[in-house]
Amino acid sequence: MNKGPIGPAKIAVERLSKTFPMAGGTVEALRAVDLQVREAEFCCLVGPSGCGKTTLLRVIAGLEQPSGGELRIRRTREEDGSPFSAMVFQEQSVFPWLTVADNVAYGLRMRRAPKDRVRREVDRQLHNVGLAGFARAYPHQLSGGMKQRVSLARAFAVDPEVLLMDEPFAALDEQTKILLQDQLLALWDETRKTVVYITHSIDEALALGDRVVVLTARPGRVKISVDVDLPRPRSVYALKSSPAFAALVSRVWSALKDEVLDAYREQMRTTV
Repeated sequence: MNKGPIGPAKIAVERLSKTFPMAGGTVEALRAVDLQVREAEFCCLVGPSGCGKTTLLRVIAGLEQPSGGELRIRRTREEDGSPFSAMVFQEQSVFPWLTVADNVAYGLRMRRAPKDRVRREVDRQLHNVGLAGFARAYPHQLSGGMKQRVSLARAFAVDPEVLLMDEPFAALDEQTKILLQDQLLALWDETRKTVVYITHSIDEALALGDRVVVLTARPGRVKISVDVDLPRPRSVYALKSSPAFAALVSRVWSALKDEVLDAYREQMRTTV
């Protein structure tokens, strides 16, 4: 089965820049970034450490203001009260004092959703991520992978127009990571959310994404955009054995390699 249709631009970033004040000056995190993310597209961003990937995600989320350029958002569901975006972080962001069910319900309750809707949606999302039997458990009783499943369920529960994900599986072991990648793909196949996903892993970006955008070393700019012409639905483990996947890995790495080296050299200069 081929991937479904991808619509017009949902997020349009034009000549966007971001600088931060620092002791003795400023740091330029992003410079003249041009990027369009289309409706229902799964767009993955890769780049060396410190290139501004998370900063760009935070600007899209409205958590940071750009220093220059333009960000345009095309809302399609404001009238039904759905949020524009939900964010899943690298750090486990579940609330330790709440049960699994209450964590998943948190966003809905903040939006004053009716109690029956909250109950139905929590049950549905816990079933989707395989945690139906853990609704009354607390985070300290869960593994790291299970906590990230709670974060996924909470994000999907509020039914956002855009899902923003900042290396959500980076801290997990390889086996758990593959299981959660497959689970995320299944959820995405069902909902076709617009997703902007940050990762350091080329394999992960290609396994999940419709497109992989490579950013340069700081200040981050878009270096290349690679369409991932691999059929859906996908199985992460099976996909990695295909020649087409290997060719895409080589193409992305050839664009990323020099940026990683530049970032490393800059880090060495500033720490000596």
